Amino acid sequence: MAQAEDLVPHLPERIAGLGIIASNLWWSWNREARRLFRDIDDILWHQTRHNAVEFLQRADPARLVECAGNAQLVTRYERALAELRHALTREGTWFRARYPEQARATIAYFCAEFGLHNSVPIYSGGLGVLAGDHCKACSDLGVPLVGVGLLYQLGYFDQRIRPDGWQESSDDPINPATVPIVPVLDPSGSPYLVEILTGGRTLHVGAWRLHAGSIPIYLLDTNLEKNHPEDRTVSQRLYSGGPEMRLRQEWVLGVGGVRLLRRLDISVGAWHANEGHATFMLIERLREHIAQGASFADAVNRVRNVSIFTTHTPVAAGHDVFSRDQIQACAGPLWESMGMPREQFFRLGRSPGGDPGQFHMTAAAIRLSGYANGVSSLHGEETRRIWQGLWPKRDASNVPIRHVTNGVHLATWMANPVMELLDAHLGPDWGSCLDDPTSWDRVLTIDEAALWNVHLGLKQRLLGYIREDARRRWRSQEHEPGQLVSGGILLGMGALTIGFARRFATYKRADLMFRDPDRLRRLLVNPRRPVQLIFAGKAHPADEQGKRVLQRVFSFARDPSFEGRVAFLEDHEMHLEHRLVQSVDLWLNVPRVPMEASGTSGMKAAINGVPQLGTLDGWWAEGFTGWNGWAIPRSPADRADELDAGHLYTLLEGEIVPMFFDRDDRGVPLNWVERMRQAMREAGQRFTARSMVQRYVREYYLPILGGEEPPGDPPDG
Repeated sequence: MAQAEDLVPHLPERIAGLGIIASNLWWSWNREARRLFRDIDDILWHQTRHNAVEFLQRADPARLVECAGNAQLVTRYERALAELRHALTREGTWFRARYPEQARATIAYFCAEFGLHNSVPIYSGGLGVLAGDHCKACSDLGVPLVGVGLLYQLGYFDQRIRPDGWQESSDDPINPATVPIVPVLDPSGSPYLVEILTGGRTLHVGAWRLHAGSIPIYLLDTNLEKNHPEDRTVSQRLYSGGPEMRLRQEWVLGVGGVRLLRRLDISVGAWHANEGHATFMLIERLREHIAQGASFADAVNRVRNVSIFTTHTPVAAGHDVFSRDQIQACAGPLWESMGMPREQFFRLGRSPGGDPGQFHMTAAAIRLSGYANGVSSLHGEETRRIWQGLWPKRDASNVPIRHVTNGVHLATWMANPVMELLDAHLGPDWGSCLDDPTSWDRVLTIDEAALWNVHLGLKQRLLGYIREDARRRWRSQEHEPGQLVSGGILLGMGALTIGFARRFATYKRADLMFRDPDRLRRLLVNPRRPVQLIFAGKAHPADEQGKRVLQRVFSFARDPSFEGRVAFLEDHEMHLEHRLVQSVDLWLNVPRVPMEASGTSGMKAAINGVPQLGTLDGWWAEGFTGWNGWAIPRSPADRADELDAGHLYTLLEGEIVPMFFDRDDRGVPLNWVERMRQAMREAGQRFTARSMVQRYVREYYLPILGGEEPPGDPPDG
C-alpha cells in the first residue's frame, strides 16, 4: 500500500522523517511541528498556506541540507517525530487508561465532509469542521475511531465577488500530489475496491486514506476509468449538481462506505452517522442483516442497537428529502433485494405529517438509530419537538433524543501567542490539565496588560494579512481598484473590530447590523470611538436569497459614507477563519432563535479571549454567563428582526463601545479584558472538542460497545 510520506521528495537522511510528519495532519495541531516547518523557511511556509507536503516539495534542497546540519533544529525534529510516533500507538491516552477492555474496538464515523485543514478542501463549513475537530479530539484521547467520507476532486467551491457584490463560483481542483492522501489499493494493485449499483449501472468505488493523528479517514472516489463518464463525476464536488447528484453521493457514502470497511476487514462495534447525509450507511447494514436471514424487525433492532445519529440543524432546508422516484432511480428496487414490500421500505423514511411520497433521510436515520442527539441543549429541545410525531404516545419532553453540545479543538483553534501566554502564566504543562475545570479558573488571574498586548499583536497580524491578500488579488487582476476598500485595506488598529464569519444563510442574518444604516453609520465613523466590521462567508450556490444577503452586505462595504469601516473578505475557509476568530475584538452571532443548532465559530473566538455578542441560540443559550460577552434577549418571532436589531444597537452604543474605549493609564481596557478572560475560561471549561468527545464516549460509544440496550422505546410514528 502506498505511503503518504512518499509524496515528498528525497530529504537529507538526518531529517528524512519530516516526510512522515508532513504526511499526517497531526502536525497541524502540534506546536513543535508547526514551528519546525516555519523555522525552515518562514516565507515559503506562508506562501504555501501552511501545506506541509507542498512546503517540503518546494523547499530549497540547499536549505534542507543546512537544516540537517543544525543540531538544535535536528533535536526539535527528533522530538516532534517521537511525539507523532507515540500518538500513533495511543498508549497513555485517556481512553486507553480508563477503558482498556475496549482498546481493540472500532467506531465508524460517517460524514459527508471533513474539515481538517485548508490544504484538504473537502468541507463547506461548520459540519465538516466539527467532524474534523471530532477526529482530532479522538486522536488526542486515544478513541479508536475510523472516519468515512468522500474525496471531492473539486472541493466545495472557490468564491469570487463581482464588483456588484454577486457571488460567483470557481473551481480549484485538488492535486493529490500536494495533499497528505494516498490511494488504497487491493492486493493486486487495483484501485477498484467495491462495487455498488446505481442508475442501472455498476459503479466502481475506490478510496484514499489520510491520517489525523491516530485516526484514519477513508475518502471514497468514483473518478475511476472503469466507470461510465457520468458516474465519474459523482464524487467531483461537494453539495452541487442538484438533489439527484446529492442523492447519488449519499448512496456512495453510505453503501460504498460500509462495503469498503468490510473489504478492509475492519470490524466495527459502533456506527455513528453524522447528519442525515450518512443515512444509507444504516440502510446498507439493514440489507446485510436481512440477506443473512434476519427478519425485518430483527434486522432493525440489530442496526439500532449499535448506531448513533447526530442531527445538526432544526432548519427544514438542512434535511435531505428525496422523492420515491429519485430513490428508485438511484438505488433501483432496493426493497426487492431486501425481501420486503415497497411500501414497507418507504415507511422507513416517512416523516410524520409530511408528504407520503417523500423519503426523509433524517426520519429514516432516527428510526434506525438507537441513540440520537442534537448538538446543543436548545437544539436538543427543538429536535425533540420536531420529531415528537415519531413517538405519538409521548410528550415532546420525553422523546428519547438527547444532546451533546458541540465543542472546538483547542490545539487547532487557539493562537500560538495565546498558548505561549498560558505557558508563561499556567506553566508549560497546562495542556495536561484540560480535564480539570478548576484549572481554567486560573485564566482569570492572567495579567491584564499581558493578555491585551497578545491580543493587539494578533489583531495587527490580521490587518496585515488582509492588506497582503488585497494586494495579491489586485495583482492577479481578480479585483478592480474599488474593491480594495471593500476588501479591508482601510481598516485600522484603533477601532473596535467586530467579526462575522458564517455561512450566508438567511436565518443567520449577516445583514441585521444594517437594518438602520444611519444609526450604524454614527457608530462606525465616530472619530473618538470608531467601530469597524469584518464579514466573511459563502452562500450555498443554490441559495439565491443567501446570495442577496451577501450582496447587500457587500454594498455597504463599498459605500463611501462608511469610510472603509466595513469589509468583506472573499473565499472564507479554515486558513482565513483562524485569523478572524483569533484576532477580532468581538464576535457577532445573531441567528433567528431557535434556528442555530450550535454555532461553533463563537467558541473558537472565545478560547482566544474574544467575547461574543449574540442571540441566545445554540451554544450561547447555555454558554452565556453575563460576564463572557453580551446577549440579545429573545424576541417575539413576528418582530424578531426589528427588535433584535434595536437591542444590538443599544448594547453597542450604551455598553460595548464605551467599555472597549475605557482605558487605564497603560492604555488597557480593564473591564473589557475581564470579559476576555471570562470568555476564555468558560469556553475552555465547557466547549472544547475534548469534552464533547468524552461525552460521546461515556454516553453513546461505551454503552454500545458494552452491549447495552438503547434507552427509550423505538419510534412507531
